[in-house]
Amino acid sequence: MNSRLEKLISWLKDQQIDAAFISSPDNVFYLTRFRCEPHERLLGLVVFQDNEPLLICPGMEVDDAKSSGWDKEILGYSDSDNPWNLAEERIKARIPKVQSWAVEKDHLNVSRYEELANRFEYTHFVNADHILNELRLVKDEQEVAAIKKACELVDFAVEVGANELAEGKTELDIIAAIEYEIKKKSAGMSFDPLVLAGANAASPHGIPGLTKIERGQLVLMDLGVIYNGYCSDITRTLAFGEISNRQKEIYDTVLKAEEAAVKLTKPGIRAKELDQTARNIIRDAGFGEYFTHRLGHGLGISVHEFPSLTETNEMKLETGMVFTIEPGIYIPGVAGVRIEDDVLVTENGVEVLTQYPKTLQIIE
Repeated sequence: MNSRLEKLISWLKDQQIDAAFISSPDNVFYLTRFRCEPHERLLGLVVFQDNEPLLICPGMEVDDAKSSGWDKEILGYSDSDNPWNLAEERIKARIPKVQSWAVEKDHLNVSRYEELANRFEYTHFVNADHILNELRLVKDEQEVAAIKKACELVDFAVEVGANELAEGKTELDIIAAIEYEIKKKSAGMSFDPLVLAGANAASPHGIPGLTKIERGQLVLMDLGVIYNGYCSDITRTLAFGEISNRQKEIYDTVLKAEEAAVKLTKPGIRAKELDQTARNIIRDAGFGEYFTHRLGHGLGISVHEFPSLTETNEMKLETGMVFTIEPGIYIPGVAGVRIEDDVLVTENGVEVLTQYPKTLQIIE
Protein backbone atom coordinates (compact mmCIF):
# COMPACT_ATOMS: atom_id res chain seq x y z
CA MET A 1 0.00 0.00 0.00
CA ASN A 2 1.44 3.39 -0.96
CA SER A 3 1.83 6.10 1.67
CA ARG A 4 -0.84 8.34 0.10
CA LEU A 5 -3.47 5.63 0.37
CA GLU A 6 -2.32 4.84 3.90
CA LYS A 7 -2.92 8.45 4.93
CA LEU A 8 -6.41 8.38 3.44
CA ILE A 9 -7.16 5.07 5.18
CA SER A 10 -5.91 6.49 8.49
CA TRP A 11 -8.32 9.41 8.07
CA LEU A 12 -11.22 7.02 7.34
CA LYS A 13 -10.45 5.17 10.56
CA ASP A 14 -10.16 8.36 12.60
CA GLN A 15 -13.48 9.62 11.26
CA GLN A 16 -15.12 6.17 11.47
CA ILE A 17 -16.11 6.27 7.79
CA ASP A 18 -16.61 2.88 6.13
CA ALA A 19 -15.26 3.72 2.68
CA ALA A 20 -14.27 6.46 0.25
CA PHE A 21 -15.43 6.74 -3.35
CA ILE A 22 -12.89 8.85 -5.25
CA SER A 23 -14.03 9.83 -8.74
CA SER A 24 -12.05 12.85 -9.97
CA PRO A 25 -9.30 11.82 -12.41
CA ASP A 26 -6.75 14.05 -10.66
CA ASN A 27 -7.33 12.49 -7.24
CA VAL A 28 -7.40 8.98 -8.69
CA PHE A 29 -4.04 9.74 -10.30
CA TYR A 30 -2.66 11.11 -7.03
CA LEU A 31 -3.62 7.97 -5.12
CA THR A 32 -2.83 5.35 -7.78
CA ARG A 33 -0.46 6.91 -10.38
CA PHE A 34 -3.02 5.85 -13.00
CA ARG A 35 -4.06 8.67 -15.30
CA CYS A 36 -7.41 8.22 -17.05
CA GLU A 37 -9.77 10.65 -18.73
CA PRO A 38 -12.96 8.57 -18.81
CA HIS A 39 -15.24 11.18 -20.39
CA GLU A 40 -18.80 10.03 -19.63
CA ARG A 41 -17.69 6.59 -18.42
CA LEU A 42 -17.33 5.69 -14.76
CA LEU A 43 -13.95 6.02 -13.09
CA GLY A 44 -13.68 5.38 -9.37
CA LEU A 45 -11.31 4.34 -6.63
CA VAL A 46 -13.01 2.70 -3.65
CA VAL A 47 -10.89 2.78 -0.48
CA PHE A 48 -11.83 0.84 2.66
CA GLN A 49 -10.60 0.86 6.23
CA ASP A 50 -9.48 -2.79 6.34
CA ASN A 51 -10.02 -4.23 2.86
CA GLU A 52 -8.09 -4.05 -0.39
CA PRO A 53 -8.98 -0.98 -2.48
CA LEU A 54 -10.88 -1.38 -5.73
CA LEU A 55 -10.12 0.56 -8.92
CA ILE A 56 -13.05 0.85 -11.34
CA CYS A 57 -12.30 1.89 -14.91
CA PRO A 58 -13.34 1.19 -18.51
CA GLY A 59 -12.09 -2.20 -19.68
CA MET A 60 -10.04 -0.59 -22.45
CA GLU A 61 -7.97 1.15 -19.74
CA VAL A 62 -7.12 -1.92 -17.61
CA ASP A 63 -3.72 -2.58 -19.19
CA ASP A 64 -2.77 1.07 -18.73
CA ALA A 65 -3.79 0.88 -15.07
CA LYS A 66 -1.54 -2.13 -14.57
CA SER A 67 1.32 -0.44 -16.45
CA SER A 68 1.06 2.57 -14.14
CA GLY A 69 2.05 0.34 -11.22
CA TRP A 70 -1.37 -0.30 -9.68
CA ASP A 71 -1.18 -3.85 -8.30
CA LYS A 72 -4.51 -4.07 -6.45
CA GLU A 73 -7.84 -5.26 -7.81
CA ILE A 74 -9.15 -3.63 -10.99
CA LEU A 75 -12.76 -3.81 -12.11
CA GLY A 76 -12.78 -3.26 -15.86
CA TYR A 77 -16.10 -3.12 -17.64
CA SER A 78 -17.31 -3.00 -21.24
CA ASP A 79 -19.52 -0.34 -22.78
CA SER A 80 -22.44 -2.79 -22.71
CA ASP A 81 -22.08 -3.41 -18.95
CA ASN A 82 -23.73 -1.48 -16.17
CA PRO A 83 -20.59 -0.74 -14.12
CA TRP A 84 -22.64 0.05 -11.01
CA ASN A 85 -24.04 -3.48 -10.91
CA LEU A 86 -20.53 -4.90 -11.05
CA ALA A 87 -19.16 -2.39 -8.53
CA GLU A 88 -21.99 -3.03 -6.08
CA GLU A 89 -21.22 -6.74 -6.11
CA ARG A 90 -17.47 -6.23 -5.51
CA ILE A 91 -18.00 -3.63 -2.78
CA LYS A 92 -20.60 -5.69 -0.90
CA ALA A 93 -18.26 -8.68 -1.00
CA ARG A 94 -15.93 -6.56 1.13
CA ILE A 95 -18.51 -4.72 3.27
CA PRO A 96 -22.11 -5.99 3.12
CA LYS A 97 -23.40 -2.63 4.44
CA VAL A 98 -21.57 0.60 3.70
CA GLN A 99 -23.21 3.00 6.10
CA SER A 100 -20.94 5.99 5.43
CA TRP A 101 -19.17 7.18 2.31
CA ALA A 102 -16.46 9.81 1.95
CA VAL A 103 -16.91 11.50 -1.43
CA GLU A 104 -15.62 14.54 -3.32
CA LYS A 105 -18.66 16.76 -3.03
CA ASP A 106 -17.11 19.29 -5.40
CA HIS A 107 -16.85 16.61 -8.11
CA LEU A 108 -19.46 13.86 -7.60
CA ASN A 109 -22.44 14.44 -9.87
CA VAL A 110 -26.05 13.87 -8.87
CA SER A 111 -26.59 10.63 -10.82
CA ARG A 112 -23.55 8.99 -9.22
CA TYR A 113 -24.55 10.24 -5.80
CA GLU A 114 -27.93 8.60 -6.31
CA GLU A 115 -26.31 5.32 -7.35
CA LEU A 116 -24.33 5.23 -4.09
CA ALA A 117 -27.32 6.30 -2.01
CA ASN A 118 -29.75 3.83 -3.56
CA ARG A 119 -27.49 0.79 -3.69
CA PHE A 120 -26.18 1.06 -0.13
CA GLU A 121 -28.97 1.47 2.42
CA TYR A 122 -28.71 3.75 5.46
CA THR A 123 -25.76 5.56 3.89
CA HIS A 124 -24.69 9.07 4.80
CA PHE A 125 -22.06 11.11 3.00
CA VAL A 126 -19.00 12.94 4.34
CA ASN A 127 -17.00 15.46 2.32
CA ALA A 128 -13.49 14.18 1.49
CA ASP A 129 -12.38 17.27 -0.46
CA HIS A 130 -10.58 18.87 2.48
CA ILE A 131 -8.49 15.79 3.36
CA LEU A 132 -7.52 15.26 -0.29
CA ASN A 133 -6.57 18.94 -0.56
CA GLU A 134 -4.43 18.62 2.56
CA LEU A 135 -2.71 15.48 1.25
CA ARG A 136 -1.88 17.18 -2.07
CA LEU A 137 -0.88 20.53 -0.54
CA VAL A 138 2.79 19.78 0.21
CA LYS A 139 4.71 18.32 -2.71
CA ASP A 140 7.32 15.58 -2.34
CA GLU A 141 10.64 15.52 -4.17
CA GLN A 142 9.31 13.64 -7.19
CA GLU A 143 6.39 16.02 -7.55
CA VAL A 144 8.65 19.07 -7.31
CA ALA A 145 11.01 17.58 -9.93
CA ALA A 146 8.09 17.07 -12.35
CA ILE A 147 6.78 20.61 -11.78
CA LYS A 148 10.26 22.05 -12.34
CA LYS A 149 10.51 20.24 -15.68
CA ALA A 150 7.05 21.51 -16.64
CA CYS A 151 8.27 25.02 -15.79
CA GLU A 152 11.37 24.63 -17.98
CA LEU A 153 9.11 23.65 -20.85
CA VAL A 154 6.70 26.53 -20.30
CA ASP A 155 9.60 29.01 -20.27
CA PHE A 156 10.48 27.58 -23.69
CA ALA A 157 6.85 27.98 -24.77
CA VAL A 158 6.95 31.71 -24.00
CA GLU A 159 10.20 32.02 -25.93
CA VAL A 160 8.55 30.37 -28.94
CA GLY A 161 5.62 32.77 -28.68
CA ALA A 162 7.91 35.78 -28.44
CA ASN A 163 9.86 34.67 -31.51
CA GLU A 164 6.63 34.23 -33.48
CA LEU A 165 5.34 37.77 -32.90
CA ALA A 166 5.08 39.58 -36.22
CA GLU A 167 2.76 42.06 -37.87
CA GLY A 168 -0.15 40.35 -39.58
CA LYS A 169 0.02 37.13 -37.57
CA THR A 170 -3.08 36.36 -35.54
CA GLU A 171 -3.40 35.32 -31.91
CA LEU A 172 -4.26 31.81 -33.09
CA ASP A 173 -1.19 31.72 -35.35
CA ILE A 174 1.02 32.27 -32.30
CA ILE A 175 -0.80 29.59 -30.32
CA ALA A 176 -0.46 27.07 -33.15
CA ALA A 177 3.31 27.60 -33.24
CA ILE A 178 3.62 27.21 -29.48
CA GLU A 179 1.57 24.00 -29.37
CA TYR A 180 3.53 22.51 -32.27
CA GLU A 181 6.90 23.15 -30.64
CA ILE A 182 5.74 21.78 -27.28
CA LYS A 183 4.48 18.60 -28.94
CA LYS A 184 7.92 18.22 -30.55
CA LYS A 185 9.26 18.12 -26.98
CA SER A 186 6.94 15.13 -26.29
CA ALA A 187 4.85 17.24 -23.93
CA GLY A 188 1.42 18.84 -23.99
CA MET A 189 -0.35 21.96 -22.82
CA SER A 190 -1.92 21.85 -19.37
CA PHE A 191 -4.76 24.14 -20.50
CA ASP A 192 -5.85 25.91 -23.66
CA PRO A 193 -3.21 28.61 -24.29
CA LEU A 194 -4.09 32.29 -24.22
CA VAL A 195 -2.49 34.80 -26.57
CA LEU A 196 -4.36 38.11 -26.38
CA ALA A 197 -3.28 41.22 -28.24
CA GLY A 198 -3.91 44.84 -27.31
CA ALA A 199 -7.32 45.59 -25.84
CA ASN A 200 -8.26 41.89 -26.00
CA ALA A 201 -5.98 41.29 -23.02
CA ALA A 202 -8.24 43.45 -20.85
CA SER A 203 -10.34 40.30 -20.47
CA PRO A 204 -8.29 38.16 -18.03
CA HIS A 205 -9.56 34.90 -19.58
CA GLY A 206 -10.32 36.19 -23.05
CA ILE A 207 -10.81 33.94 -26.08
CA PRO A 208 -8.01 34.08 -28.67
CA GLY A 209 -9.11 34.58 -32.24
CA LEU A 210 -8.16 36.12 -35.54
CA THR A 211 -7.06 39.49 -34.14
CA LYS A 212 -3.82 40.44 -35.85
CA ILE A 213 -0.71 41.51 -33.98
CA GLU A 214 0.09 45.20 -34.44
CA ARG A 215 3.03 47.34 -33.39
CA GLY A 216 2.53 49.35 -30.23
CA GLN A 217 0.51 46.58 -28.59
CA LEU A 218 1.03 44.66 -25.39
CA VAL A 219 0.53 40.94 -26.01
CA LEU A 220 -0.46 38.74 -23.05
CA MET A 221 0.52 35.05 -23.14
CA ASP A 222 -0.88 32.69 -20.48
CA LEU A 223 0.57 29.21 -21.05
CA GLY A 224 0.92 25.92 -19.21
CA VAL A 225 2.68 22.63 -19.91
CA ILE A 226 2.04 19.22 -18.31
CA TYR A 227 4.93 16.84 -17.64
CA ASN A 228 4.60 13.41 -15.99
CA GLY A 229 1.17 14.42 -14.73
CA TYR A 230 2.21 17.78 -13.21
CA CYS A 231 1.44 21.25 -14.49
CA SER A 232 3.08 24.61 -14.95
CA ASP A 233 1.31 27.94 -15.50
CA ILE A 234 3.00 31.15 -16.61
CA THR A 235 1.87 34.54 -17.87
CA ARG A 236 4.11 37.05 -19.57
CA THR A 237 3.03 40.28 -21.24
CA LEU A 238 5.33 41.36 -24.06
CA ALA A 239 5.54 44.63 -25.97
CA PHE A 240 5.48 44.35 -29.74
CA GLY A 241 7.40 47.43 -30.76
CA GLU A 242 7.51 50.61 -28.71
CA ILE A 243 4.57 51.22 -26.40
CA SER A 244 3.15 54.33 -24.75
CA ASN A 245 4.14 55.73 -21.37
CA ARG A 246 0.67 54.76 -20.06
CA GLN A 247 1.22 51.14 -21.10
CA LYS A 248 4.64 51.16 -19.46
CA GLU A 249 3.16 52.57 -16.25
CA ILE A 250 0.63 49.73 -16.14
CA TYR A 251 3.34 47.16 -16.79
CA ASP A 252 5.73 48.57 -14.20
CA THR A 253 2.99 48.62 -11.56
CA VAL A 254 2.12 44.94 -12.13
CA LEU A 255 5.80 43.98 -12.08
CA LYS A 256 6.36 45.83 -8.81
CA ALA A 257 3.35 44.11 -7.24
CA GLU A 258 4.39 40.66 -8.46
CA GLU A 259 7.98 40.97 -7.27
CA ALA A 260 6.89 42.26 -3.85
CA ALA A 261 4.59 39.26 -3.33
CA VAL A 262 7.29 36.83 -4.43
CA LYS A 263 9.82 38.41 -2.09
CA LEU A 264 7.43 38.10 0.86
CA THR A 265 6.85 34.37 0.29
CA LYS A 266 8.21 32.11 3.05
CA PRO A 267 6.95 29.57 5.60
CA GLY A 268 4.63 31.04 8.23
CA ILE A 269 3.42 33.98 6.15
CA ARG A 270 -0.36 34.01 5.71
CA ALA A 271 -1.68 33.68 2.17
CA LYS A 272 -3.66 36.89 2.55
CA GLU A 273 -0.47 38.88 3.20
CA LEU A 274 0.81 38.06 -0.29
CA ASP A 275 -2.45 39.14 -1.92
CA GLN A 276 -2.74 42.28 0.19
CA THR A 277 0.86 43.29 -0.53
CA ALA A 278 0.39 43.08 -4.30
CA ARG A 279 -3.11 44.57 -4.20
CA ASN A 280 -2.04 47.57 -2.12
CA ILE A 281 0.71 48.42 -4.60
CA ILE A 282 -1.78 48.35 -7.45
CA ARG A 283 -4.34 50.35 -5.46
CA ASP A 284 -1.78 52.98 -4.46
CA ALA A 285 -0.89 53.44 -8.14
CA GLY A 286 -4.53 54.19 -8.90
CA PHE A 287 -5.39 50.89 -10.62
CA GLY A 288 -7.14 49.07 -7.77
CA GLU A 289 -10.48 48.62 -9.53
CA TYR A 290 -8.71 46.96 -12.46
CA PHE A 291 -7.16 44.10 -10.43
CA THR A 292 -10.21 41.85 -10.60
CA HIS A 293 -9.08 38.43 -9.36
CA ARG A 294 -7.17 36.67 -6.57
CA LEU A 295 -3.39 36.79 -6.48
CA GLY A 296 -2.86 33.12 -7.25
CA HIS A 297 -3.74 29.47 -6.77
CA GLY A 298 -2.19 26.14 -5.90
CA LEU A 299 -0.48 24.18 -8.65
CA GLY A 300 0.37 20.52 -9.15
CA ILE A 301 -1.62 17.71 -10.74
CA SER A 302 -4.33 20.28 -11.43
CA VAL A 303 -3.59 23.67 -12.94
CA HIS A 304 -5.89 25.23 -10.34
CA GLU A 305 -5.81 23.47 -7.00
CA PHE A 306 -5.85 24.23 -3.27
CA PRO A 307 -5.14 26.80 -1.86
CA SER A 308 -6.62 30.02 -3.21
CA LEU A 309 -4.46 33.09 -2.51
CA THR A 310 -7.01 35.75 -1.64
CA GLU A 311 -6.85 38.82 0.59
CA THR A 312 -8.95 37.01 3.22
CA ASN A 313 -7.17 33.62 3.35
CA GLU A 314 -5.64 33.15 6.81
CA MET A 315 -3.77 29.96 5.85
CA LYS A 316 -0.07 29.92 6.72
CA LEU A 317 2.38 28.94 3.99
CA GLU A 318 4.29 25.67 4.46
CA THR A 319 7.55 24.35 3.04
CA GLY A 320 6.80 22.32 -0.08
CA MET A 321 3.75 24.27 -1.24
CA VAL A 322 3.68 25.26 -4.92
CA PHE A 323 1.43 28.02 -6.20
CA THR A 324 1.17 30.88 -8.67
CA ILE A 325 1.63 34.59 -8.05
CA GLU A 326 -0.13 36.52 -10.81
CA PRO A 327 -1.34 40.08 -10.24
CA GLY A 328 -2.86 41.91 -13.17
CA ILE A 329 -4.35 45.17 -14.35
CA TYR A 330 -7.11 45.06 -16.98
CA ILE A 331 -8.45 48.33 -18.37
CA PRO A 332 -11.31 47.75 -20.85
CA GLY A 333 -10.60 49.11 -24.30
CA VAL A 334 -7.00 49.97 -23.37
CA ALA A 335 -4.79 47.06 -22.31
CA GLY A 336 -4.33 44.11 -20.01
CA VAL A 337 -1.14 43.15 -18.19
CA ARG A 338 -0.58 40.05 -16.07
CA ILE A 339 2.74 38.68 -14.83
CA GLU A 340 2.64 35.17 -13.36
CA ASP A 341 5.27 32.93 -11.83
CA ASP A 342 5.15 29.48 -10.27
CA VAL A 343 6.86 29.43 -6.87
CA LEU A 344 7.96 26.78 -4.38
CA VAL A 345 7.99 27.57 -0.67
CA THR A 346 11.36 26.47 0.74
CA GLU A 347 12.66 26.20 4.29
CA ASN A 348 14.43 29.54 3.89
CA GLY A 349 11.97 31.38 1.69
CA VAL A 350 10.99 30.89 -1.93
CA GLU A 351 12.26 29.43 -5.19
CA VAL A 352 10.85 30.89 -8.39
CA LEU A 353 10.38 28.00 -10.82
CA THR A 354 9.46 29.95 -13.96
CA GLN A 355 12.45 31.84 -15.32
CA TYR A 356 11.43 33.67 -18.50
CA PRO A 357 12.43 37.34 -17.96
CA LYS A 358 9.90 39.62 -16.27
CA THR A 359 11.45 42.94 -17.13
CA LEU A 360 9.56 44.44 -20.07
CA GLN A 361 10.53 42.61 -23.23
CA ILE A 362 10.21 44.76 -26.35
CA ILE A 363 9.97 42.54 -29.43
CA GLU A 364 10.98 44.30 -32.65
